[in-house]
Amino acid sequence: MSQEPERQEMSQEVPEHCPGVSSEKAGKSSACQGCPNQNICASGQANQPDPDIELIKDHLKTVKNKILILSGKGGVGKSTVCGQISYALAAHYESENKQIGVLDIDICGPSLPQVFGVQGEQIHQSGSGWSPIFVDENLSLMSIGFLLPSLEDAVIWRGPKKNGLIKQFLRDVDWEELEYLLVDTPPGTSDEHLSIVQYLKPAGLTGAIIVTTPQEVSLLDVRKEITFCKKVGVPIIGVVENMSGFACPKCKVESQIFPPSTGGAEKMCEEMDVNFLGRIPIDPQIGQCCDEGKSFIKEFPNSPATQAYNGIISRIHKFVATSQ
Repeated sequence: MSQEPERQEMSQEVPEHCPGVSSEKAGKSSACQGCPNQNICASGQANQPDPDIELIKDHLKTVKNKILILSGKGGVGKSTVCGQISYALAAHYESENKQIGVLDIDICGPSLPQVFGVQGEQIHQSGSGWSPIFVDENLSLMSIGFLLPSLEDAVIWRGPKKNGLIKQFLRDVDWEELEYLLVDTPPGTSDEHLSIVQYLKPAGLTGAIIVTTPQEVSLLDVRKEITFCKKVGVPIIGVVENMSGFACPKCKVESQIFPPSTGGAEKMCEEMDVNFLGRIPIDPQIGQCCDEGKSFIKEFPNSPATQAYNGIISRIHKFVATSQ
């Protein structure tokens, strides 16, 4: 890779069964033998507050709204939804010249450079930090995809190294003033999610948008994602049901492809007391726009899916207005 995150005080080479720095066994268990961090963990220094949290808080003070895009399961179209919501927000604020930023922390599967049509771009560094890649006049993106030598390169990192890059993105990217920063995360509730919450909550995390599909196999994992947000204190803006029916590009008629056998996302939201933001139908043209790096809502403004996206944007604005 062309660039790597700054070296931390603790080595990033940790044993597989590390008890964690907050554990009473930190530095003392059998798994700690031979670990380069053993002395630091045993002394308790590793469990001290991270000084970079205050730096991140200060660095992101010009970012008005910070939103996580989450999904319990892969393959539900989370990055596609993140990309099209970002395009929709940028279009909404274009006349006001307000900026929208997107941070891709799906370290092992960075797909947003493709979605935005900017793969192969190079990051530039100045005295004020890393400059994000501009997709449009008021829409910019930062992703590890810009640091890879080629599109075929895989990122094979353990958790601490991934978390170090996330911290560096939050601390060193020169976003300037943003109306919204959307953070696209990997599926699940893993290291990246804990890190981004730890770093962003003190900086004022607006909330999370959770993406699912209608079938129960997806909703099972989304319930876990909702529980995760409630446990770590992340406000839930709402749930988006993606691939909800098929919208024929010609006749506009919708039909069910993945029948919601248990009532779908809307019923789940009622049961778990969270907002339902709306349904986005399957439209083959959405996939085509993502492959070509185009804004679906600009290319097909009369599509039922575009109307769905616009409705979701309105509900996001409503949540943000009432939460401030």
